[in-house]
Amino acid sequence: MRIHDIRRRLREAGAGPSHEQRVLRLWSHALPRDSGRRLPHSFFPAGLMAELPAIEAELAGLARVHAVHPGADGSERLLVALADGQTVESVLLPRDGLCVSSQVGCAVGCQFCMTGREGLLRQVGSAEIIAQVALARLRRPVRKVVFMGMGEPAHNLDNVMEAIELLGTIGNIGHKNLVFSTVGDPRVFERLLQERVRPALALSLHTTRDELRRKLLPRAPRLTPEELVAAGERYARTTGYPIQYQWTLLEGINDSEEEIEGLVRLLSGKYGVLNMIPFNAVDGVDFQRPAWARCQQIARTLHERGILTKLRNSAGQDVDGGCGQLRARATGGGVAGQARPVTVDAASIVRRPSSRPED
Repeated sequence: MRIHDIRRRLREAGAGPSHEQRVLRLWSHALPRDSGRRLPHSFFPAGLMAELPAIEAELAGLARVHAVHPGADGSERLLVALADGQTVESVLLPRDGLCVSSQVGCAVGCQFCMTGREGLLRQVGSAEIIAQVALARLRRPVRKVVFMGMGEPAHNLDNVMEAIELLGTIGNIGHKNLVFSTVGDPRVFERLLQERVRPALALSLHTTRDELRRKLLPRAPRLTPEELVAAGERYARTTGYPIQYQWTLLEGINDSEEEIEGLVRLLSGKYGVLNMIPFNAVDGVDFQRPAWARCQQIARTLHERGILTKLRNSAGQDVDGGCGQLRARATGGGVAGQARPVTVDAASIVRRPSSRPED
């Protein structure tokens, strides 16, 4: 379901613009109908009041929390069941953040990602995206929403932008606190600048070597790392929001001195921040995360050479909560529906000899 379907239903029930906005605001904030200073019977027209119970029931039925996996870091990974029985993942992050999913599965096939192994099952509607936010707000405040969960937001652009529009207005999320994460679909750089609500942008970089990036992200658009950073820089300078460059640290793959030099070359002077996240172990995938000391060394070296670098742990490491893993466990580790699994063969990816001493 999409948000414009809900708006149409409300208008057909007699809602004016202010009534429509109030219903959507209450829903997106997970507030009861009688919250605020005005009672609904004195504000909503009679026709809308008669239809509201059915509309509210339909909104409540869009998604429900199927399972909760709390992490020691204060995060909560939620397995969210949609009305048709499909499931997606949302993650409540420390400091009032929320990571939402935009697709059931994903077509990009990133070699280190569990979601990519499923293929794409279906799109998540804009109303289902807002439903993830509403479920999270029943548990704790949400002041930042990042589209970094299951799926590639650029492959579901209309639904994602419709959700961002609502969240950035009556959803009361600051525009710079809405983060659109993408592997670099060229359509994103044009479309986002045309919208009233322009989110911040996170770009999946992962390597400075074009050949390796094509292996790690086999169905990402054919932008070289240089082209991706150039497009990100233009967006950052136009919006005033620094780009968040995402880098999953894979031992022996993208943790070499060569990559450090490549990052200095690519990102020096750029308006952005490099988020380095050590790989979150995935069953059946032959990648390893570097030792924490090595991760710290890489981040420290980059920082000393002028690259603003943040070393992060993926939320919920202690519950094996990497994106797609909760869903995989819930479906018995198999591939649901008619998705075609992605063959993950880390051995086919050229590993670089480590330049560090043995731990």
